[in-house]
Amino acid sequence: MPLLSDLIQRAADWLFMPWVLLVLMGGGIYLTLRLRFVQVRRFREALGVMLSARPQGKDGPLTPFQAFMTALGASIGTGNIAGVATAIISGGPGALFWIWCYGFFATAIKFCEAVLGLRFRVAQCDAVKSGPMYYLRDGLKSPALAWLYAVVACLGALTTTPFSQPNSIGVALSHVLPTGEVVLPWLGAVSRTSLGVGLAVGVLTWAVIIGGIKAIGRAAEKLAPLKVGLYLAGGLIVLVAHASALPAVLALVFREAFSLQAAGGTAAGLGVMMAMRYGVARGVYANEAGYGTAAVAYGTAQSDRPEQQGLHAVMETFIVSCVTSSISALTILVSGVAQQSIAAIRAGGEGLTSTAAVAGAFNTVMPTVGGWIVAFCAFLFGYTTLIGWAFYGEQALEYLVGPRATKAYRWVYCLLIPFGAIAKPTAVWAWGDMMNALQVFPNMIGLIGLAGAAAKVAKSLSEDAG
Repeated sequence: MPLLSDLIQRAADWLFMPWVLLVLMGGGIYLTLRLRFVQVRRFREALGVMLSARPQGKDGPLTPFQAFMTALGASIGTGNIAGVATAIISGGPGALFWIWCYGFFATAIKFCEAVLGLRFRVAQCDAVKSGPMYYLRDGLKSPALAWLYAVVACLGALTTTPFSQPNSIGVALSHVLPTGEVVLPWLGAVSRTSLGVGLAVGVLTWAVIIGGIKAIGRAAEKLAPLKVGLYLAGGLIVLVAHASALPAVLALVFREAFSLQAAGGTAAGLGVMMAMRYGVARGVYANEAGYGTAAVAYGTAQSDRPEQQGLHAVMETFIVSCVTSSISALTILVSGVAQQSIAAIRAGGEGLTSTAAVAGAFNTVMPTVGGWIVAFCAFLFGYTTLIGWAFYGEQALEYLVGPRATKAYRWVYCLLIPFGAIAKPTAVWAWGDMMNALQVFPNMIGLIGLAGAAAKVAKSLSEDAG
């Protein structure tokens, strides 16, 4: 298994540096220019649309607000906690700069995904089929690329989310609940807490996704605002308590973003590349811009206004990249947890990483309670992502084989969750990086090829404002 894990990690590293980084950053810059900085010019309108979000059409199973919350709930997963912490500790404090940098340009990517998702969806009342498959097939006129995307997206949804999300939930709860080991056939000794978490989360996920997209939308509508509000409140308490360290930490973030020494201390000259690699990798894992998932979620809205969904996507990316991800990164930096973990790794030991690092940061201000806040938020983050991504994978599978496999897919998806909870975190995140990278390429080809259609929507916003 260590050999397999290393191979997966190397493949993920090779894909991200430089290929995925070039595609995402280059594509994001191009779309930002093509849309004339829509994320800056129309930020105020995006905020207004987010707060009103009333239905603007009859087709679609979800209200615009439910579609927005489904997308937000699915993108704000444990990647915003565990993934960001891993980025800082593996890539150094400078990784946060690249999370912000990618987040800015990712907003234009998400705008395009949402606009094209609604524009090219196949909808008839509550029966909606949406996603990059449809704008690749009907917009770009490339059925082969659409089929390729659907295959990768279906496989990715089935083999990444049921593993990465419950894994991070299990790690978080293992630090606040009594734990021990249980020996399983063929699997050996595993954490009793992680196994119990996996079984419970699997049942809870099944209870929602078995009801289809309407049940998912109703759950996301209630849980997404709760998890963001709770995590923001807890994070602000930590930042206020360590406010004196904040200026030095921010200076460190910008300095380390262009440092010539890697976080591990053994690869001089590769510091910038490591910060960029982990910053962009975890940035895209956190906000999901480039995956195409936004097209699936926003295509379900009861709306005939692509600009409405595009502006929702602007706010979604802002909340993910500039709010929740920043909370995770800054709390572990101002508390010193990240620096201690990096020093331990450089010395050949082990430091706190993943969700445990953020829990450790919260505990510096709120002993025990802080760990419980992170654990509960990790559960909410992971759970809403699990139910959202179940629908994303389902849509890709339905494109390939029709609706006959939907019920079996839901069962398999939920049955994999306990195995994800007890898997090794390093292998889980490396596999997720690799599958996400493969999903990016066909989607970004579609977005760049259809940028003109999204630009027309962005232009209409300017004309309406004028």
